[in-house]
Amino acid sequence: MTSPIGPTDSSRVPRFAGPATFARLPGLDEVGAADIAVVGVPFDTGVSYRPGARFGPAGIREASRLLRPYHPALDVAPFAKVQVADGGDIAVNPFSISEAIETVDAAADGYARAGTRMVVLGGDHTIALPLLRSLHRRYGPVAMVHFDAHLDTWDTYFGEPYTHGTPFRRAVEEGVLDTEAICHVGTRGPLYGPRDLQEDRRFGFGIVTAADVLRQGVDAVSQALRERVGSRPVYVSVDVDVLDPAYAPGTGTPEAGGLSSRELLEILRGLAGCHLVGADVVEVAPAYDHAQITATAASHVAYDLVSLLALNRVE
Repeated sequence: MTSPIGPTDSSRVPRFAGPATFARLPGLDEVGAADIAVVGVPFDTGVSYRPGARFGPAGIREASRLLRPYHPALDVAPFAKVQVADGGDIAVNPFSISEAIETVDAAADGYARAGTRMVVLGGDHTIALPLLRSLHRRYGPVAMVHFDAHLDTWDTYFGEPYTHGTPFRRAVEEGVLDTEAICHVGTRGPLYGPRDLQEDRRFGFGIVTAADVLRQGVDAVSQALRERVGSRPVYVSVDVDVLDPAYAPGTGTPEAGGLSSRELLEILRGLAGCHLVGADVVEVAPAYDHAQITATAASHVAYDLVSLLALNRVE
C-alpha cells in the first residue's frame, strides 16, 4: 500500500467529534485492506473478580482520540508508513467461553489470511489463547513477552480450564509457545503458594518482577527481553494491571506496587527491532476508572504496539 489513509485531520474535525475509532483511524471497511488492524474483543466472561472489561475496547478507543500521528521516541509515523485501520469488534458469545474462544480464533485466522497483523483491545486475558493459536498456525511456536501483575498460568478456576488466569498454561500445553523464549514482566503480589512459581518455571517462563524493573532499570530489562526472544516471531501481551493502581485503577484485579506508565512504555520501546507479529492490551474495566486514567494509559500502550509493528513491516 503506497498511500496509507491516516487519521481524521484534527484541524478540520475536532478530536471530540465524529466516530470514536482507535486514534480516529478509518475503519477497515473504508480502506478495504490493512497492514495492521486494531480490533476489539468486548468479552469478560473469563474474569475471576471484578467484571467490566467487556467495555474496555470502547473505553480505549474513546481515550485514543488524543493520539497524534508521529511517534518521536521511535521516530516513526506509523499511520503514514503502513495502512492501519480500526477493524471494529469481534462479536463473541458472552455466555459461552468456549464458543467465544472459537470465534476469536476464526476471526484471527481471517486477518492472517488477509496479511493483516492485529493489535487487539480486550476484553479479559482469556482472549490471548485463541490469538496465540492462530499465530502458531502461521509461524509455529512463538516467543512471548507478557506484561502482567499475575502469572496467568494457573490450571483451573472452579474446575474451568479456560479463564483469564489460565491462558498461558493452556498455550504451553498445546505447544503454541516457544518455551525457550517466554517471559513475564511486572509480576508482584501474593500467590496461592510457592507451587505457583515452581510450575511457572517448569513451563519455561522467565520472570522479571515489578521490583526487578525498579532495581535494574528499563534499559537493562529491555536488553534482557531482546536477548531472550532473539529473532523469533514474538507476541506481546499487556494486561493493564501490570501498571500500579495509581496509573491504572480501572481494571479487574489490581495489585499494589506495579510499574508506572512511563516504565511500561519505555520497556516496550526497547523492543524495537524485535520480530513482533501481534499484540494485545487487555483488562481495562472503565467502570472502575477515573478521568480516563487507565484508558489513556492503555491507548498509549496500543499506539506504541502499532508503532512497533509498523517498524517491523517486512516479515
